[in-house]
Amino acid sequence: MELEEGPINDLMALGLARYEARVYLALIRRDSYTAAEAAREADVPRQRVYDVLDALVRRRLATTHPGRVTKYSAVTPELAVARLMALQRESMDRLERVSEGLAGILQPLWSDGRVHTDPLDYIEILRDPKAITERFADIQRQAQHELLTFCKPPFVAPAENAEGIKVVRRLHRAGGTVRAIYLDDALDNPGTVEHVRRFAAAGEEARFAPELPLKLVIADASLVLCDMPDPVAGAGSTTTLFIEHPALAGCLRLAFQTVWKDAAPASAAEPDSESARESGLAR
Repeated sequence: MELEEGPINDLMALGLARYEARVYLALIRRDSYTAAEAAREADVPRQRVYDVLDALVRRRLATTHPGRVTKYSAVTPELAVARLMALQRESMDRLERVSEGLAGILQPLWSDGRVHTDPLDYIEILRDPKAITERFADIQRQAQHELLTFCKPPFVAPAENAEGIKVVRRLHRAGGTVRAIYLDDALDNPGTVEHVRRFAAAGEEARFAPELPLKLVIADASLVLCDMPDPVAGAGSTTTLFIEHPALAGCLRLAFQTVWKDAAPASAAEPDSESARESGLAR
């Protein structure tokens, strides 16, 4: 008789091997079977069925009836499932004890390993636009107090940046600072102007400058994402760096504040618009 795969897979999820699951399902169909009958009913090789039946008996999922020919019966499915669950719980308890001990052994090794670091392990070099976009999203999410941006093209992230607006609102509600400096040319692009308005409504402060040295994001004076023109690859090619270095971030923050002081507020740059934009290096 054909056995359904669903119950077989379920029994395997509870810890049985496939042959064990097939034989148990065969046993429940009749009061008792000989080993040969169970092998035929479960479609299990005859030479394997004895080991399988012994395993079911050890797990207390089947019982034996000694006689001229030994027969085997399944325990009730309710009892079998309960016993399998108990075995799974015991296994999980053992794994938890092992994992706790293992963590205690490995933690000192991990801590010692932090002492031996690569001199430049705080720098990540990015060239793939998707990776740059993901890193930009990461630095936004990690910002807790301050997010500063030199915003200039080319942009690689989608035009819609709903997550960026959420970040601005979150920081604004928490009393944080979100500032962005755009190129004056941004005012000539209606789409960019609309983005500026949207971000201003979320709480971003914006100013405009005739020139910006590079695309730059600084989060909490500790994380930096910046585009560096690539002199080897030629004009128009850049390499993006993600740097986790408070000292460098602090220096770049001072540079941002210098440019911010001389940049024109949005109202002065364009009297008829409030400033806001789709924040960031990666747009």
